[in-house]
Amino acid sequence: MKRSLLFLGLSFALILAACNESSGDASSADGDWMPTKNIEIVAPSGAGGGWDTTARMAAKVLEEEGLIDQGIGVVNKTGGGGAVGWAYIATKKESPYNLFVTSTPMIDVPLNGQSDYDYTDFTPIANVIADYGAFAVKADSKWQTLNDLFDDMKKDPTSVTVIGSSSPGSMDHLKFAKFAKEAGVDITKIKYVSEQDGGELTALLNGSVDVFSTDVSEVVEQVRAGNIRVLAVTSEERLEGETISEFPTGVEQGINTTYINWRGFFGPKDLPEDALEFYEQKFKEMTETDAWKEIRANYGWGDFFMGHEEYQEFLKEQVESSKALLDELGIVR
Repeated sequence: MKRSLLFLGLSFALILAACNESSGDASSADGDWMPTKNIEIVAPSGAGGGWDTTARMAAKVLEEEGLIDQGIGVVNKTGGGGAVGWAYIATKKESPYNLFVTSTPMIDVPLNGQSDYDYTDFTPIANVIADYGAFAVKADSKWQTLNDLFDDMKKDPTSVTVIGSSSPGSMDHLKFAKFAKEAGVDITKIKYVSEQDGGELTALLNGSVDVFSTDVSEVVEQVRAGNIRVLAVTSEERLEGETISEFPTGVEQGINTTYINWRGFFGPKDLPEDALEFYEQKFKEMTETDAWKEIRANYGWGDFFMGHEEYQEFLKEQVESSKALLDELGIVR
């Protein structure tokens, strides 16, 4: 009888262990969840852009600083201004092993009707940085300042072609429109071209377009190489760092507006609470490391951490402000 009970007990224990192994879940000694297999972070864009860079730098720090023991892989899923990547994550409901990086297009793209998913279809974990926009032209452009550009656009908005990596009615389009509106340009007539496969700089340098609306981190090397000139950045004050401190703000040129591109990490809908708490804490610890601070300084990113609860409230406010600008552009669904 004792042997039978012992056999049953061992069998039950083995079954439980197998179930835990197959689900990939585990608990630490104090009962907290921790990953037991590799983690995937989706960058819903091509290689080299802001989402891709943020995902890869975060994965690097989380692993190299020993914050997460499991391997972290970054996967690019391009298309739809982020919508393709979001649709992929939507199929991973409740999975604690599929995260993604996102930013303001998570608000704009659903509002302009290009995605059936919005931020409420996922689990906001933590915001980690504030990036800022930059408006760049070729080094030999006739426009020396942002006001020079907008003076021509006030006469004829269609005479200038603006390119960005986000879809029409999303981040790169909206931040340029916000500054143009403040300067008195008819923003409904702006010619905006979306290029999501990494050809924006090529188009600018070969003269196919006139202005590149992008992030500060994507123009630094080209400025150093002498290929392009930054007319303005969208921060309130000049950014700190080699080269980027030379970029003038729109505010100092009399265009009294700013634009912050927040950027953070989400999980699938119904991410288990213990996994959410785990990742929220790890991203917070990541932002406090010297390695991450050095990366921020290199790319001109600001410190802008928000945990889950604060992030959710912030996102609600972002919906309202973006909707107002999209309404004015006439492209909100």
